[in-house]
Amino acid sequence: MEVLAALVRSPLFRFLWASTAKFSYLHMKYLFFSWLAVFVGSWIVYVEYSSYTELCRGHDCTNSICDKYRKGVIDGSACSSLCEKGTLYLGKCFTAKPKSQVYSGSWGDLEGVIKCQMEEAPRYDLGSEMEPRKAAAAFDKPTKGTSVEKFREMILNHLKAKVGDQANLADLATQVLSITDANKDGHISLPEAHSTWALLQLNEFLLALVLQDRDHTPKLLGFCGDLYVMEKVPHSPLYGVSLPWVVEVWMPAGLRRSVDQWFTPSWPHKAKISIGLLELVEDVFHGTFGSFLMCDVSAASFGYNDRHDLKVMDARYIVPEAIFQEDIRQQRCEADEDCVYGADCLTSCDLTKHRCTPEVTRPNLAKACETLKDYVLRGAPSDVREELEKQLYACVALKGSVEQMEIEHSLILNNLKTLLWKKISHTKDSK
Repeated sequence: MEVLAALVRSPLFRFLWASTAKFSYLHMKYLFFSWLAVFVGSWIVYVEYSSYTELCRGHDCTNSICDKYRKGVIDGSACSSLCEKGTLYLGKCFTAKPKSQVYSGSWGDLEGVIKCQMEEAPRYDLGSEMEPRKAAAAFDKPTKGTSVEKFREMILNHLKAKVGDQANLADLATQVLSITDANKDGHISLPEAHSTWALLQLNEFLLALVLQDRDHTPKLLGFCGDLYVMEKVPHSPLYGVSLPWVVEVWMPAGLRRSVDQWFTPSWPHKAKISIGLLELVEDVFHGTFGSFLMCDVSAASFGYNDRHDLKVMDARYIVPEAIFQEDIRQQRCEADEDCVYGADCLTSCDLTKHRCTPEVTRPNLAKACETLKDYVLRGAPSDVREELEKQLYACVALKGSVEQMEIEHSLILNNLKTLLWKKISHTKDSK
């Protein structure tokens, strides 16, 4: 016993005991953090997968569309490729809301963006898109026996309700009819008319028609029912970079803005893209087919092609002014904050009636300049920076309806375009 006691008291024994205890502690610590990492990683994968399966339902959308095509309910230029030949593929999912499915896609040698509507509610919804929503399974208009002339009248009345009674709506109705004849056989079938009527309910499709000669919206490549294929825009959003959501959560807003600014083209190219956004503002304000309000003028709503021409990526929040005013006038409110649509269309609350007023507080141009301010000022040449900054801040400060300040609005818009164009017009960047 004395020998054992002496051994326990020996420095060697104490050293071995401490080493064993330390090893066990480190081992347990390693096991704990390894288990924690596996748990967190599995949770992230589960959340991402659940989110993907909830949002991305392209298979259901395709099955629904193709079932109606095979039954002869709908028809269109993309139907055969999607449902019979298998040459129209849905690729990467970009869906942000389950009811509006968005995918990259390929159609033979063409690359595009495929959009499909699902789970739509039968009313205007100020919290999402300001569009009358139909049941996705309906496709019940026009009815059997409707003549082409009657269908044309339906289109004309619908366009009047959307954009107001414009003088040249008959021309727009003619364009719609030419698109309806998807197979170009000179005859409009009832299934083709069903598809076109469904598409006409969508703001994005309507805006593509209105601006088809201005090149600010991607080209319509084809459709089947209310599934449609748009031209791919190679660069989007307008600026910035997509980051993993874990990084997004922890990154300060100021740092995020700085990081976004690193991923932008050269200043002359940014100037050309900025001119494109200013031209879009011109085109949607008192344009050929009425006025539109831009209710989400964030960088994510726009992109550009390899020639640095601006393209609208998401037109759901560019809404006809007539429809906006009619709908928001019915909105109950307790404060101005209740009278907002999208991110950027805010009106005031009439507290005597507890209803929203129809006039937006900021015109499209002020919102566009807010988006462009940091974008185009960063890296601006020293000989234009001071004047450019002055014009942009005057633009951002615009308030009230455009009708009340039309001269000032036009002056600032023209000054900005002239200033930017003068700086790049003699370079290859302007082409």
